[in-house]
Amino acid sequence: MKPSIYRMPKVMMVLLSLAAIVVAACAPVQPSGQSAASTTDANTIYIGVSGPLTGPTAQYGAQWKKGFDLALDEINGAGGIDGKKLAYIFEDSQSDPKQSVLVAQKFVADPRIVIELGDFSSTASMAASQIYQRGKLVQFGFTNSHPDFTTGGGDYTWSNSVTNGQASPALADFAVTKLGLKKLAVFYLNNDWGKSSFDLFTPRVQELGAQIVSSAAYQADETDFRSAITSARDANPDAIILFSYETDGALIAQQLKQAGVKLPIVGNTPIQSPDYIKLGGDAVEGTYILGEFLDSDPRPEVKAAVDKYVAKYNEAPDFFAMHAYDTMHLIANAIKIGGPTRQGIHDALPKLKDVPSVIYGKVTFDPTTRRVQDPQFVDVQVKDGKFVLWDGKKPGE
Repeated sequence: MKPSIYRMPKVMMVLLSLAAIVVAACAPVQPSGQSAASTTDANTIYIGVSGPLTGPTAQYGAQWKKGFDLALDEINGAGGIDGKKLAYIFEDSQSDPKQSVLVAQKFVADPRIVIELGDFSSTASMAASQIYQRGKLVQFGFTNSHPDFTTGGGDYTWSNSVTNGQASPALADFAVTKLGLKKLAVFYLNNDWGKSSFDLFTPRVQELGAQIVSSAAYQADETDFRSAITSARDANPDAIILFSYETDGALIAQQLKQAGVKLPIVGNTPIQSPDYIKLGGDAVEGTYILGEFLDSDPRPEVKAAVDKYVAKYNEAPDFFAMHAYDTMHLIANAIKIGGPTRQGIHDALPKLKDVPSVIYGKVTFDPTTRRVQDPQFVDVQVKDGKFVLWDGKKPGE
């Protein structure tokens, strides 16, 4: 879920940021969201989190909290960092740029906060980036896929997220080369992430000798896809491509089934969430996903983390929960190296090398892009109501 605006002109991005800042200056500070830290404690190191706890993407914030809390169980259970506990203060931004600016102002002004994690979307994060940069507080946008988030945000802007420039062409490779699909009908969320994903997906599809025969942009609150489905069906595609979140993706799949459209569905990480299966039911069975995490991965470090998660929450983790878990451990490593100060963490991040990661195996940052070097993907499919490793069989085999 990694919304972004790769094709948005620089001037528009600047205007968006300025508009958000102007609104923020005139608006009251919103009340704090749920927090793992409610009082100041000299023996506690505080991390700020800006993200959605309410609104249309609230489910992702809920998954973040589960991952964060599991990581803190481990970190603090092992003695914390030099005897100090690690905790976070979660401010609900609803992943709204206006709110993320308010949160940024609040965190920069709070001397307890040594680093900020979030926001969920690149749009919300980038609106606040210059506030964090001026305040010399690292903004770690761990779900921000827009390449300009780090390259245009300044040296206090970091991310361990795969970029749209990596994920969208890789999805084209998966659909066309691995699955053998040549005629594609695309549904994409009409936001920054969906539009940029589609824009980056299209040229790679064409390079591979395939074609997009139908495309439909839709709004986040849209619920009736019948007209777009009819257009897609009439174009006679081999498959449906989704650049969707879990809720709208599941709804599209259900309406495809109701319309009698029996075609492979292919998507990427944002739909690899338990709610996609819960909401979609048998309509999402067989969906192919270019993912970044699979809870059945046999690597010992993955199994250990998944077992602890299941024991704590009685459910399997999704990518967003495990990515939050990974991120908290990554930041803890930076604090151990640089100390629990804003400048110390800023200076420590480029020094991190081969930090163990459930998602990536090991994490080392590229100091130029301030992104993870050599991210990896996982080929996933929905079978029997579960996310499993794709068995290599093409549709129809």
